[in-house]
Amino acid sequence: MNHAEHRQHRIGLLLVAAAAMTWSTSGLFVRNISADLMTLLFWRGVFSGAAVFALFLYMERGRSLAIIRSLRWPALAVALLSAAGMITGIGALKNTTVADAMVIYATVPFVTAALAYLVIGERPSRSTLIGSTVALLGVGVMLWGAEMGGSLFGQFLAVLMTPSMAGFTTIMRLYRGVPMLPAMAFSAWICAFACFWFADPLSISQQDLMLCIAFGIVQNAAGLALYTFGSKRVPAAEATLLAALEVPVTPLWVFVFLGEVPAPQTLLGGGIVLAALFMHILSEFRRRPSAAT
Repeated sequence: MNHAEHRQHRIGLLLVAAAAMTWSTSGLFVRNISADLMTLLFWRGVFSGAAVFALFLYMERGRSLAIIRSLRWPALAVALLSAAGMITGIGALKNTTVADAMVIYATVPFVTAALAYLVIGERPSRSTLIGSTVALLGVGVMLWGAEMGGSLFGQFLAVLMTPSMAGFTTIMRLYRGVPMLPAMAFSAWICAFACFWFADPLSISQQDLMLCIAFGIVQNAAGLALYTFGSKRVPAAEATLLAALEVPVTPLWVFVFLGEVPAPQTLLGGGIVLAALFMHILSEFRRRPSAAT
């Protein structure tokens, strides 16, 4: 890795970590919105897709229409896989225990590493594998004593969520030259369309609608945009590892701003996950680039 690649890799690390931090605010919004889950997710998807698409139009300006016309199967695959990940993630939380969903979600870096190696020949670094293993152990500690054994259907949805995220991350890494912001916008709208049939959009209060707008822009759209830019700059397995930063930070925000005290095992396991991720980021920043050719 030469100096230019090393610099891009550092930028990618920070962007993906920032995406995970924005995603981790979901607990704050969910706790403060009284609308039912499907109505919440419908409006979040509408405004999230609009925000991402507006960013795309602003960045590309006169080229935006030509870019949309030139998009082919990689962008479509990313849109469908990202939407599938959102929908199956929502379904998993509704149909199984949080513990089951989190344990399965924690395997995403390993699934991504295998997929990226098989599809694009990208080998995960030793640091990524070690960090993924320690993070998985940390998630196990967080869930110590939690209720397990949710419905098989919910567990199946959580399993589907894992290759969905691994798949669209690997495709974005492979097709780094393809603008993927439109695909991310479409994925949010697909998710909104899927939730619409189970929602009651007109029943939402004005306050909840304002919160859903913020939810869509601050939490989802910002996270999707940052992850899109960052995942092109780092190996696929590393991107999904850093995305796991969302897991321990989500209850932290709820504790800081809403006063919900997490269980001791959540604090201990979350600390292990955070330590694993920060040690990985630090080790990558301390790596010295090879001389440019």
